Amino acid sequence: MKITTLSLAAVFFFPLGLLSAADTAKPLKVFILAGQSNMQGQGIVTSKDKAGKERPGTLAYLLKDPAKAPMLKKWVDAKGEWTEKRDDVWVWDINEFGTRHGVLEFGYGWDLGSRSWFGPEMQFGHVMGEHLTNQVLIIKTAWGGKDLCTDFRPPSSGGAVGPYYTQMMSSIKLVLGDVKTQFPAYGGGGYEIAGFVWWNDFCSPNKGVPEYEKNLTNLINDVRRELKVPKLPVVIGEFTGPWGADCKDAAALTIRNAQKAVAERPEFAGTVSFVVTHDFVRTEKESPTGETYHEFKNGETYFLVGDAFGKAMKKLVK
Repeated sequence: MKITTLSLAAVFFFPLGLLSAADTAKPLKVFILAGQSNMQGQGIVTSKDKAGKERPGTLAYLLKDPAKAPMLKKWVDAKGEWTEKRDDVWVWDINEFGTRHGVLEFGYGWDLGSRSWFGPEMQFGHVMGEHLTNQVLIIKTAWGGKDLCTDFRPPSSGGAVGPYYTQMMSSIKLVLGDVKTQFPAYGGGGYEIAGFVWWNDFCSPNKGVPEYEKNLTNLINDVRRELKVPKLPVVIGEFTGPWGADCKDAAALTIRNAQKAVAERPEFAGTVSFVVTHDFVRTEKESPTGETYHEFKNGETYFLVGDAFGKAMKKLVK
């Protein structure tokens, strides 16, 4: 198992040239997005078939649909050109392919740097950027095919601490330990760890499913304890997969029910939210690929998931 070793020299810098409207005297609001390949970002911006036609379900395809194009109105200009960047919202992203950071824009999907990909961070970042007058930083730590039972196993669950739990925490501390170097536009007003989003886990069907509720509860408590934010707002994204509301897969339903149960625990009242995502799944026919485990890489799905995460977090952030 290979884990990326981080250093400040490994991350590249973005050029200054955009002026932020955010209040730089206020604390930087930091949001952590964690999970596996779905959280990495499998949404497709544009993809054409052999005949040169845009494939269904990409963002470029949605722009041609009068019924769905309005959802992207803040990401394009009057000419239909992409203007999705926000210089008041930044992203620091790590996955098994490396690290990348800079202003919020396309390119933080699983294929880091390619503007053909995006994940939940895009619309989540837009929602939080519009909601807050602070500068916003999203730290995204997501590796493909990693589970909560072993890979992200929290300390309180006993046994060996998951190496990706450890990597997640070390990444957060690395970034926050030197924000000004990595993000020169940072105004120096300090920072506040403002929220944590967890999405998707279905890689441990035997041991992992029965103890999912316990492990997720421990993950929330351990992250809060280690980051010293006892009431850290947490959004749990429902395990989505290729199923809509008619899912009949027993293990998937068990995980969905466990995620909902964690959010409903009395000790988490008002600080943890469960977000239903299954209604955002589109069919393979409506999508650019047949990858069931990545929601067919449907751009609309990933936009809606990020939007739902952002709206849920708005309700929790004071």
